[in-house]
Amino acid sequence: MGRVIIGMDPHKRSATIEIIDSREKVLGQGRFGTDRDGYTAMLKLGRQHKDRVWAVEGCNGIGRHIAQRLVADGETVLDVPAKPSARARLFDTAQGRKTDPADAHCIAIAALRANGLRQVVVDDVTVALKLLVDRRDELGRARTEALSRLHQLLLELVPGGAKQFLSAPQARALLNTVRPRDIVGRTRRQLASELITEVAVIDKKIKTANAQLTKLIASTGSTLQQLNGIGPSGAARLLGDIGDVGRFASRDHFASWNGTAPLDASSGDHRRHRLSRAGNRRINRVLHIMAIVQLRNDTEGRAYYRRKLATGKSPMEAMRPLKRRLSNVVYQRMVTDAQRIRTGPGEQTGATLQSSPTGSIPTASTSDKPLPGPARTHSRTPLLAAS
Repeated sequence: MGRVIIGMDPHKRSATIEIIDSREKVLGQGRFGTDRDGYTAMLKLGRQHKDRVWAVEGCNGIGRHIAQRLVADGETVLDVPAKPSARARLFDTAQGRKTDPADAHCIAIAALRANGLRQVVVDDVTVALKLLVDRRDELGRARTEALSRLHQLLLELVPGGAKQFLSAPQARALLNTVRPRDIVGRTRRQLASELITEVAVIDKKIKTANAQLTKLIASTGSTLQQLNGIGPSGAARLLGDIGDVGRFASRDHFASWNGTAPLDASSGDHRRHRLSRAGNRRINRVLHIMAIVQLRNDTEGRAYYRRKLATGKSPMEAMRPLKRRLSNVVYQRMVTDAQRIRTGPGEQTGATLQSSPTGSIPTASTSDKPLPGPARTHSRTPLLAAS
């Protein structure tokens, strides 16, 4: 009969599928629960066709749980992005009406016609990194929120309040100097004491999370933490969100994906570029933090930033090319790590961790735009040194 496509519109507790052949003929369809019995019935229906491929929408989101179950059972699963299925729905005879059966049909059509769809694999260490770094980010936000409330209370208890960067022991020592006698003051002191305890607990959890991330990153063979401005959270976010860096054809594709590629904002004879607000904002945040750390230390990144300011650019305009260059640094480091892991320590391809075949360090060029061209090797710079 040839290959068949099983398009699936997944939800938390149900999944609607439609089975089509290479000529878009519908061979079967149905709605199943995602519990054990429903999943078994759906799998039985799909396995009636020998040469089959499951096409699931949102395998990194709502469809992850069902896609991973299928992969674990030895099924071939393709991840269908939302855009191709939306285009198929637009041109379908249903006139774009959105129902679960129509969505399953359009997902199957999109998988049949599209090229280069990602095949889903069993979750690996990058998924564990993503889970841990998400938890680490939650702890960071909880600490910031607790400290903000603590600062507000201390301002009422201590003349002038506390310093900006306050640790739990410092806050406790400051609070011990205050002995209010009125009911309002005693209540504020009690709440401040509880917040200090919360911050201490969160700090302990953050320390544990950082240790877990560092250990897990080391197991991957990544050297991202050697870059100035990237800590355990940043390295884990890069590894977790990016996964296989080989899916990016070049550093320019990577920069476009993370939102550091320049956007043309020229008008008339005035030529300028501006920061992009598109792309993966989590990775963009990692690069922004990396840039801030570079600016706080005596690095090539700071020297590059100052040269941009000297040419008349505003701080925001100077930050944009710096983040673009740092995106190149991260990309090249991940490519080099991947090559080293593939070839093994005794079969190095010749590129060192400090070299930049794509001209990715700030001193490689002063151009704001991507610089495609022949490979060039550059000497080591403080920008690539460990912080």
